[in-house]
Amino acid sequence: MPKGKKYRKYSPELKIKVIETMREKKLSYNETARVFNVSSDTVVKKWERIYLEEGNEGFYVERRGRKLTDRPPELKEEVKDDLITEVQRLRAENDYLKKLNALVAERERQARKRK
Repeated sequence: MPKGKKYRKYSPELKIKVIETMREKKLSYNETARVFNVSSDTVVKKWERIYLEEGNEGFYVERRGRKLTDRPPELKEEVKDDLITEVQRLRAENDYLKKLNALVAERERQARKRK
């Protein structure tokens, strides 16, 4: 698309009409794009895919931007608090085990020194 030119927005009704006409008259993507003054044949191809997969309802779905499913679900406050408590407990346990390992290693090193 040339620089500075705005994207055209097509109504769901027009998209349905384009695809149904294309299928009834057995037009190619290029012919359909020319007849309905659509920007390119790839747009028509995309519309046909949506039509075949989702039907007419697929054209009423907003497809721009991020999908809502990309966001992690919100956690309830009590679940958040439980998770925070668990993380703190595990960190304390991890610190304890590190110190214990250090003490055991130090005792073994001292025992080797004595021999």
